[in-house]
Amino acid sequence: MSTIQLVSEHACFGGMQQFYKHDSRETGGPMKFSVYQPPQAKSGKVPVLYYLAGLTCTDETFPTKAHAQQVAAELGLMLIAPDTSPREPRIPGDADKWDFGQGAGFYVDATEAPWSTNYRMYSYITRELPELVAANLPALKEATGIFGHSMGGHGALTIALRNPTQYKSVSAFAPIGAPMQCPWGQKAFGNYLGPDQEKWREYDASVLVARKAFPTHMLIDQGTADQFLKDQQLLPEKFAAAAATSGQKLNLRMQDGYDHGYYFIQTFMGDHLQHHAKILK
Repeated sequence: MSTIQLVSEHACFGGMQQFYKHDSRETGGPMKFSVYQPPQAKSGKVPVLYYLAGLTCTDETFPTKAHAQQVAAELGLMLIAPDTSPREPRIPGDADKWDFGQGAGFYVDATEAPWSTNYRMYSYITRELPELVAANLPALKEATGIFGHSMGGHGALTIALRNPTQYKSVSAFAPIGAPMQCPWGQKAFGNYLGPDQEKWREYDASVLVARKAFPTHMLIDQGTADQFLKDQQLLPEKFAAAAATSGQKLNLRMQDGYDHGYYFIQTFMGDHLQHHAKILK
């Protein structure tokens, strides 16, 4: 297992906002992630919540824009935000499109060349990163939750649904709810996973939730003024319909007037952290 290297740390609401880097076995290059350690982590292990960011974001987006640390400090939650894709080694054309390649790993394990060697974000998030966290940080492994935004909302939902014993709680902001049925998902899955749509089904939250409900209730917030909702990229109604078929407990809240950005996320962040804390504690 690779060791993690502290890049920087900053006192924040009685705890510590930290940024780490390490060499990744899954992605074959350096990876970065951020950690907020609440004040309670000074005296023992605390529940841990992973946040998966959206297209074009980095490990720094969540800690700087989401305004989550104050409530996390009150609740005693550790917050971990990984990067959204490998950054090295570079693949020709990997930064040509904002919605595919660098900053757009879609939390899948790619099976198609040239992406399959390094673009292994599913295994990185579900296996390697939790191992590093358990070995180096005061996180309660048995009290782990996951949430995310947009592409990261898709990642959080699919990862939780596929690993219901590893993750005890899940929520999402404006997730890509049915990626097989939207342009973003079709582009990413077609390039990362190839033409066989059976492979795609393992990374589609609507397919997965229709198959089997997650053990605890889900919270999803979606703004009604979200441009990507209008563009049929997010499809929350498809996810809600699929959830109903398996009896999934779901609180889908349509938030009037909110768009896709971090002012929306800031507004409802406290609700999401409370949602996770109730289940994890």
